[in-house]
Amino acid sequence: MKPLIVCADDYAQSLAIDAGIIHLIQQNRLSAASCMVLSPRWAEAAKSLTPEIRNKADIGLHLDFTQFGDANAHPVLIARSLLRCLPAQTIRLSIHRQLDRFEDALGTAPDYVDGHQHVHQLPQIRDALLDILKQRYSKKLPWIRIAKPPASDGFKGKIIKLLGANALESKAKSMGFDCSGDLLGVYSFTGDSKDYEKLLGAWISAANNSLGTPALMCHPAIDKLGSEINDPIYAARLNEFLVLNSNNFHSLLQTVKLTRKPH
Repeated sequence: MKPLIVCADDYAQSLAIDAGIIHLIQQNRLSAASCMVLSPRWAEAAKSLTPEIRNKADIGLHLDFTQFGDANAHPVLIARSLLRCLPAQTIRLSIHRQLDRFEDALGTAPDYVDGHQHVHQLPQIRDALLDILKQRYSKKLPWIRIAKPPASDGFKGKIIKLLGANALESKAKSMGFDCSGDLLGVYSFTGDSKDYEKLLGAWISAANNSLGTPALMCHPAIDKLGSEINDPIYAARLNEFLVLNSNNFHSLLQTVKLTRKPH
């Protein structure tokens, strides 16, 4: 069977997200979770990433330049990176700070690195990130999630890929990093749970025809009062959790080999 990484984004963003992700890892529905270590919740959220959870899923850094800390507007960050006018020292300091916070809370390096809104693949950021990871973790490199949606994921997927997926993958592999294959799970965050279930079935089918080890990203959350504040995709998160926690998704997982890292 085709190996597939099922990876939940945004751990530590809110209690609702954290509860949903932990539950799905315990139920063997996820094999990776990406952490937002600049969140005010991080120190508390990290306590739930117990040895039992880490034995079931890879725990990675969700590199963040747009949500917490010294946040940038995403379009502005993209424009400045494409023009190569982001302050290099600021980028490096932020990456080190986030890796330090991950290590301080969990006692280990991240198993992998990706980016909130895929910022890890942008010009300037990707080069600094790979150089720092190589310096800090030369004896055991984390793997890199590549934001390379297949052509079938439409216009949004093409834009994500064009913002640096191929350049990140090429440089990472040349430096000895393992990389995931196609990034599945890109959609508009609209529709209901039935719509998401159909998309999920299509992504699982696509995984079986992918090169490398594809990663299916998701954004689940359990309904928690107040967690919808400042979360524009909260309704989609609830739909995703409902489907990922269902018997139908359990059946879909029998057609692939759930794995924690690229093979």
